[in-house]
Amino acid sequence: MKLSSKGLALIGSLLVVQPSAILAQTPAKTAGGYELPPLPLQAVVDAPLPPQLSVSPRRDLLALTQTPSLPGIDAVAQPELKLAGLRINPRTYSQSRFSFGTDLQLLEIASGKEIRLQGLPQPLAIASSSWSPDQRYIAFNQVDAKTGANELWLVDVAARRAHRLTKLALNTVAGNGYRWMPDSRQLLVQLRVEGAAPVSDGIPRGPNTQMTVAGAGVKSNPTYQDLLKNEDDALTLEHYLRTQAALIDLDGKVVKLGEPALTLALEPSPDSRYVLRQRIERPFSYQVPVTSFPRHIEVLDRGGKLVKQIASLPLVEGLPTGNDAVPTGVRRIDWRNDAPATLVWAEAQDGGDPARQTEVRDLVLMQAAPFEQAPQTLARLNSRYAGIYWGSGELALLSEYWWKSRQVKEWRIAPDHLDRAPQLLREGSSEDRYKDPGRPVTVRDEHGETRLLVSADGDSIFRIGGGASPEGDRPFLDKVSLQTKQATRLFHSQAPYYEAPQVLLDDSGQRLLTARESPTEPGNFFVRELGAGVESAPRALTHFPHPTPQLQGVSKQLVRYKRKDGVELTGTLFLPPNYDAKRDGPLPMLMWAYPAEFKSAEAASQTTDSPYRFNRIGYWRPQAFLAMGYAVFDEFSVPIVGEGSKEPNDTYIAQLVASAEAAVDEVVRLGVADRDRIAVGGHSYGAFMTANLLAHTRLFKAGIARSGAYNRTLTPFGFQAEERNYWQAKDVYQAMSPFNYADQIKDALLLIHGEQDNNPGTFPVQSERMYAAIKGLGGTARLVMLPNEAHAYRARESIMQMLAESNRWLETYIGPGKPAVQP
Repeated sequence: MKLSSKGLALIGSLLVVQPSAILAQTPAKTAGGYELPPLPLQAVVDAPLPPQLSVSPRRDLLALTQTPSLPGIDAVAQPELKLAGLRINPRTYSQSRFSFGTDLQLLEIASGKEIRLQGLPQPLAIASSSWSPDQRYIAFNQVDAKTGANELWLVDVAARRAHRLTKLALNTVAGNGYRWMPDSRQLLVQLRVEGAAPVSDGIPRGPNTQMTVAGAGVKSNPTYQDLLKNEDDALTLEHYLRTQAALIDLDGKVVKLGEPALTLALEPSPDSRYVLRQRIERPFSYQVPVTSFPRHIEVLDRGGKLVKQIASLPLVEGLPTGNDAVPTGVRRIDWRNDAPATLVWAEAQDGGDPARQTEVRDLVLMQAAPFEQAPQTLARLNSRYAGIYWGSGELALLSEYWWKSRQVKEWRIAPDHLDRAPQLLREGSSEDRYKDPGRPVTVRDEHGETRLLVSADGDSIFRIGGGASPEGDRPFLDKVSLQTKQATRLFHSQAPYYEAPQVLLDDSGQRLLTARESPTEPGNFFVRELGAGVESAPRALTHFPHPTPQLQGVSKQLVRYKRKDGVELTGTLFLPPNYDAKRDGPLPMLMWAYPAEFKSAEAASQTTDSPYRFNRIGYWRPQAFLAMGYAVFDEFSVPIVGEGSKEPNDTYIAQLVASAEAAVDEVVRLGVADRDRIAVGGHSYGAFMTANLLAHTRLFKAGIARSGAYNRTLTPFGFQAEERNYWQAKDVYQAMSPFNYADQIKDALLLIHGEQDNNPGTFPVQSERMYAAIKGLGGTARLVMLPNEAHAYRARESIMQMLAESNRWLETYIGPGKPAVQP
């Protein structure tokens, strides 16, 4: 991988397997018992990934962090604590993670010059990084699981050198663990508190009891995982979550702020005078994660002294029914970005219950330092507060949203002039991708705060959007008048490329950083000069090579077709290199999807994806099997529509089957798929879909279901977009559960699941029970449980096993494909 033609490699050596190296087609066993797929699939797993990009505050430098290859199972199998919804590495006092940045370098946007940094720790393992507001430094978090190090490092940009800022260890269990103060002179950090972790003697302290009483009303709770189980767990959580807040200056001097606390978040005010702290306290819960525990929200001064307690929130063990339900009290609190020290938050006025009728659902409140006056009302909303883009005292953009109707509103407000009536800028459906105006463009101010980019005359803002259209996604940059609401298009992605605006490099909208790709060219970063409506040729900043050159001949087509009820559908068809339908005939095919709920058939019919995206062949998506000569129909539409008062899931099976029938008919009509050699697959909700399609159709000869849920009585308080509980919609839960129809599954189903799945609803027992049912009923199934894996699989050995199992399943039940590269 190279950044420029100068020949400087971004990261040491990278594995790119050439076609001549792809020989073996037979899976092999490693010494530890894990299976390896054929070499063409191994090459896909080991293909290099592009680096992560971070733009400097002045927008003249890029920081590029190399994305590492997959860790080994030895890393993924490190000790891990699962407490109150957190997964903790007890050696490093950090959130469990197994992928770190392995190189960091800078790139000048104007010249394209690469800047190498000296003094970086080796081996480098960057968990996160952050520019200082004045752009003089980059802070990063270095984590070493072998030594237990969790360190704060600093890069001096001008000196091009890194050094460790302090020997004191960070605690990043609750998140990042550090952030720049707005003056760029200090960092606000959470330090590890000395002391040994509690050790259980294994003797129970007593029974673990829970109790509820009648009269509290119906409270819905997702089926969370990794919850506390006993007092030993609670004591362990307290130990690892307890941190010491401190300020560290650029010379490494440390000033502690108050006493250690069970801190979830620390946020300095824009003027650096205050710190907003959120901390939890007992009583803890065995039913909900730490984010629902009793919480104190308070303002501290620079010395750690309490200035004001904003709220003391109780334990929340469940909410009213409905996806628009929220807890009562202070919610979504944060500093106002454009003011010295002003807090803004929302409070529900309907008890958090969407079923309660009231004119005002949410109040948005504002309180300025020194926090002695009563909060002011910034907005009265008839749906839920969804956030604010801050510009100045004259301009902010406030959004509200109601899930039930999918309606979104955007208001222009003047936060320093509360007597001015808000102006409605947008009202519509969040599902309507064609009418999405895009997100407002923001820039960092001198304090590092995110602010709206406003034109020099104060009349216009800028928006970047995905540009969904019947022809596919065409990203754009608009300049929008706040007075007339008229948009002037400054940039629009043009065929044969997919080019997405990333950052405006100046305040006038004349220089634009984009990421451009085509079906045959991987994404790279470009600079465009936009002047007088005429676009000059873009200048390439990076030159990343094709990650899988052996698959350069893969073809891609955006396919449009209709369901029998008239809903228009799309899917992305991939065909192996050098394939010709007339010459080679139909291929065995793998179809892959993830159902989505809609409130209108019109929104469900909108085209997704773009025919000009790069044909990136990765190990997680089904495109990997193009390397084995299979055709792939990816993201074929499975819309579940419930218009008006109808609920989408009331006709889930009928719509699911109709979508699959239409997709199969279309790929057969195109002559690329053999109707008798099609498999279907999906992950999570896609796995649920897969089992249902095998239970209710004979369209597919095989299915691959990864990390799914199959019995909806085990998720009784809602799942996915279903907001009714089981007792409100028993027939729907029963009809949607493929476990209830295991006796109808006549085709082969491969079930893969991580043994440590942490996703609400997809407990590993879901796959275990589904397999047991099919086995007991005489069906064909295989269950693969991956050790130490969560909802998404992380170890290289696990990914190889997943591909080996899937490839053998396809070869056995729909036949071998025509390999992209013959031995």
